[in-house]
Amino acid sequence: MANANVYLKFLLLLWILKWGQSAASNYVQDACSVTKYRTLCITSLASFSSTAKESPSKWARAGVSVTLGETKNVSKYLNKVKNYREMRGRYKIPLSDCVEVFEDAIDQLHLSLGVLRKLSASQFYAQMGDVTTWLSATLTDQDTCLDGFENPRGKQAKMLRNRVLRASYFTSNALALVNKLATSGLEKIE
Repeated sequence: MANANVYLKFLLLLWILKWGQSAASNYVQDACSVTKYRTLCITSLASFSSTAKESPSKWARAGVSVTLGETKNVSKYLNKVKNYREMRGRYKIPLSDCVEVFEDAIDQLHLSLGVLRKLSASQFYAQMGDVTTWLSATLTDQDTCLDGFENPRGKQAKMLRNRVLRASYFTSNALALVNKLATSGLEKIE
C-alpha cells in the first residue's frame, strides 16, 4: 500500500511538471503567434515563458533583449572579419558600412529596451512610437548591410550575409511583439 501511495504521488508530480511545461509552451507560442519567424521566436524566447506569461510588455522587452544580444554578436563578428583577406577588396566598403550601421542598430536597441523598461500610462503612445521607429530603423540598418552582400562570393561573405539576415529576423520578431504591445494598450503594461 505504501508503494502505491509513493507511485501515485510520483505520477501526480509528473503530471504537474508536464502541465507546467505545457502552460509555459502555450505562453511563448501565443506571444510568438504575431511574428513572421515564429520558430525562431519560440526557440529564442521560450526561457522567458515563466516570467512573461501573458504580458505583452514583458514579451516585447524579451524580444528586444534577445535581438540586442544577437545584434551585438553579429557586430563582434563583423569587426572580426574586417581583417580577413577575403573581406578586403570588393567587400571592404560594404563591410565598413555594415560595421557602422550595426553600431547604430545597437544604440537604437538600447534606447528601445530602456523605454520598454520604463513604460508609463501618460507617455505610452509616444513611447510606442519611439520604440517602433527605432526598431524600424534597426531593420533598415540591417537591410543596408545586406545590400552590400547581395550576391556573395566566398565562404565568409556568404556566412556574413546569413548572420546579418538572421539578426534581421530577430528584429522583425521584436517589432511584431512591440506592435502587439502597442495594440494591447495601456491595460497590459506591467
